[in-house]
Amino acid sequence: MRQIVLDTETTGLSAENGDRIIEIGCVELLGRKLTGNNKHFYLNPERDSHEDALKVHGISNEFLRDKPKFAVIADELLAYLEGAEVIIHNAPFDIGFLNKELELIGRPPVTACIAKVTDSLMMAKELFPGKRNSLDALCDRLEVDNSGRTLHGALLDAELLADVYINLTRGQNALVMDLGNTAGDGGSIAVMDLSGFDLPLLRANEQETAAHELLLTDIDKASKGKTVWRVAENV
Repeated sequence: MRQIVLDTETTGLSAENGDRIIEIGCVELLGRKLTGNNKHFYLNPERDSHEDALKVHGISNEFLRDKPKFAVIADELLAYLEGAEVIIHNAPFDIGFLNKELELIGRPPVTACIAKVTDSLMMAKELFPGKRNSLDALCDRLEVDNSGRTLHGALLDAELLADVYINLTRGQNALVMDLGNTAGDGGSIAVMDLSGFDLPLLRANEQETAAHELLLTDIDKASKGKTVWRVAENV
């Protein structure tokens, strides 16, 4: 499934009270790899940004005066998002704004055209309970370089979040070798037959066993005691 990492910048914090989207940034992942097929829009919100919002994104009202309105780019954006899993940090905020923009032009909510929404903030809270889980905090924790980020920008934030998401989900999730293009694009995936190999059995030493147990304990704490192995131990 295509994954689209999405971020928005807005004139303020409340779509219901009239705030609007001023910038949308989207980054595409295929097979958990950046494709470079990104989308980026600046939008005329038909109103000024709040002073506090200006301090966050630094996009002046004057800069946005000649930019297209949301209605102009809606079809292009929806076609790009169609059928994808959309990954957003604090998804209810961005989805709420997108849905309000679509409502204003008489269109169905964005969730009608996408496969699912994944909230990376909720993922981070489950993995790192009690810790700061802002995008900047996660970049520091997961060693994602955000040194070029002085102000919030939708496309830059989406690019950073793509790296954060891959690290949050522990990198590659399949033991396959990618030989260029994806299989759907005419490429091939190498499958190695190991049946002819006599593989040695290497048992964990005491230090490795202790480290493994510590990792299981941390995962169990993050899932609030709902891990399968802990439940099985108590049966």
